[in-house]
Amino acid sequence: MGLRVQRFGAWSQQGRTHTFRPLSISNPGSEQEAFMQSRRGRGAAVLVSVIGLMGCPMTPAASTADLGQQHYDNYCGPCHGEAAHGNPDIAAPAVAGLPVWYIEEQLHKFRQGSRGAHFDDAEGLRMRPMAMALRSENAVGEVAAYVAGLPPAKPASTFSADAANGAKLYATCAACHGENGAGNEQLHSPPLTGTHDWYLVSQLKKIKDGVRGSDPRDTWGATMVPMAMSLEDEKAMKDVVAHIQTLRR
Repeated sequence: MGLRVQRFGAWSQQGRTHTFRPLSISNPGSEQEAFMQSRRGRGAAVLVSVIGLMGCPMTPAASTADLGQQHYDNYCGPCHGEAAHGNPDIAAPAVAGLPVWYIEEQLHKFRQGSRGAHFDDAEGLRMRPMAMALRSENAVGEVAAYVAGLPPAKPASTFSADAANGAKLYATCAACHGENGAGNEQLHSPPLTGTHDWYLVSQLKKIKDGVRGSDPRDTWGATMVPMAMSLEDEKAMKDVVAHIQTLRR
């Protein structure tokens, strides 16, 4: 191609001459020093920023109790009340003071659909979306711990019944719930004395009618079915619940 190259100077191609010169660095150490100064400056700026952040007040993480109250206020309080003592006008029972394990268990049943999915369970159908609004296991545990820590209610009786006859009928219930109605975690039997009498009767009816405890996934609920079936009618249910009301301390 007629290319002629010189180490320093000029080269020509097809009659054109091009001149180039070697890179000239008058003081190599000065550029290196400038680079290092620049890095030191950036490092100092980062250090100052970190120290400044360390001096800023940080928002403390919310405690389990605080988170539980937030969940409760958002999803539970509108029906069960601020103190979780229930609201008979909308068939919301008292839940304050129930044990953590029982609250968690029932919330899980509502979330999975083994409770609150029957078309005849109007109250359960209303409860299920509230349980599903708790989006994690942590949230379930937090709200359960909060409710369990609230002082239990002692609702007044709403009907008259034969508590003496109820005491005889309760002998079957005592095997799981205890003679004093305090419940038994090992048998997944909740305490019975801290909620409304009308609620206990309504649940006995639902269990007897197959509305509650009939889902194959609700194995512990199924153990209540023969117990409810042994109560002949609504009068027997009210009698046994009247006896339970006498067990309160």
